[in-house]
Amino acid sequence: MFGTFEFGLPEDSRQASRPGLRLWLLGVPTTLAWAAAGWSGALGLLDGFRLMSLNRIDAWGPDAGPAVSLVLFFSVSITVASSLGFAMLWGGGMSLRGMGVGFRASSLAASLGVTLGTGVAIPSWTPPEAVGKRLPSEPWTDVDWIVYYEPYLVPAVAGVTALVMIMVLGRAFVTKAEADDRAQALAQTGVQVIGQVIGVEFTNVWVMGNPRFTVQVRFPTESGERTVIATMITSPLQAPARGSTVKVTYDPLAPDTVRIDPDPADRAAGGNLGAFLPPPF
Repeated sequence: MFGTFEFGLPEDSRQASRPGLRLWLLGVPTTLAWAAAGWSGALGLLDGFRLMSLNRIDAWGPDAGPAVSLVLFFSVSITVASSLGFAMLWGGGMSLRGMGVGFRASSLAASLGVTLGTGVAIPSWTPPEAVGKRLPSEPWTDVDWIVYYEPYLVPAVAGVTALVMIMVLGRAFVTKAEADDRAQALAQTGVQVIGQVIGVEFTNVWVMGNPRFTVQVRFPTESGERTVIATMITSPLQAPARGSTVKVTYDPLAPDTVRIDPDPADRAAGGNLGAFLPPPF
């Protein structure tokens, strides 16, 4: 029988708590920073481009002092927002699943912040000098009308994106919580044995500086020997090799549900360095 179990970074699944609190603590200032970027970007950049597109070519002329200040404020706020968003990427935990949750949370903070910022800016957009025609009398095209309603379209699109990200993030949180519950249940009720690696393949993927392998492991159970294929991420010095041993924790009621950990007592581990290290030249 063959089964699969996704194994994260060493010690990650035991030590990483659910990322809700950290993501909330980072998410609030990140959302506010993106709101500031959305507000200043709308009034400092998009407003001027909108006027130039519709019927004013001198929107950034000699009297554009406030717009220039808003551009500078936008530059600072988007830098802060991007830095906080990058921090949120790691707020979900040091694992592939945790980074996925962090990325979704960061995207939600960005879209929600832009929605708030551009929504607040709606009353402050500069009205064009003439509606429906370019000066002196050229009529607007369909594109011009879309640009005219840009103050409403930008927050609307960002708001729809935020709603989509809320659903995606909620699904990710549920999936991660279920995986954490399964891992915790396996750690509490599982049976731990020593298994032997009978096949190993480097996946050409590195996670936080650690290589990921697909391993085929044979281990004893109460009903006889079983073989599983699992994913394993470990340090290079504990890289699995054919014939090395690993710690296998399996569910007695579902032996194909396993967790694979390096065996610290195995001296054969790390003997497969040439299979995944890049060439020196």
